[in-house]
Amino acid sequence: MVRSLKGKHDKYFEGIMQLRNPSQKVVDFIENDLMNGHIAVSEVKEVKNGLDYYLSDNDYTIALSKRLQKKFGGEVKITSTLHTKIRGKDAYRVTALFRLPSFSKGDLVDYGGDEFIVKAMGKDIVLVGQGKNTKKLHLRYKDMSQIKKIEMD
Repeated sequence: MVRSLKGKHDKYFEGIMQLRNPSQKVVDFIENDLMNGHIAVSEVKEVKNGLDYYLSDNDYTIALSKRLQKKFGGEVKITSTLHTKIRGKDAYRVTALFRLPSFSKGDLVDYGGDEFIVKAMGKDIVLVGQGKNTKKLHLRYKDMSQIKKIEMD
């Protein structure tokens, strides 16, 4: 069911879904999800390193960011800002940031000078050591900038 925007202006939005470093698969997933979810999109902006979708529903924006993380891994940050008061109640706008890492499951990566294989990318990143390195690490997505993909020739 499409959320009724009757009486709202054409640029009305409640939530912003920010995609950073998105692959084409992520963009296709979003487009398909929005079409199937029947959510009004007031605007899509291209920004320096991604896209911003202005959506008509806060709850949908949050749920979409979680579906993205579950399917592709990546970092999700959700923030809200007070927008206005409606009938005496605070009304918030939600911003959900989804940042795709530069590596994916199965890649050989460098972390702290050691080589690891990316075993899983769900709520956190699971790295398993290679060779004499038998470490198994669980890292948060906030640490993903310290993980560098090793390009194979």
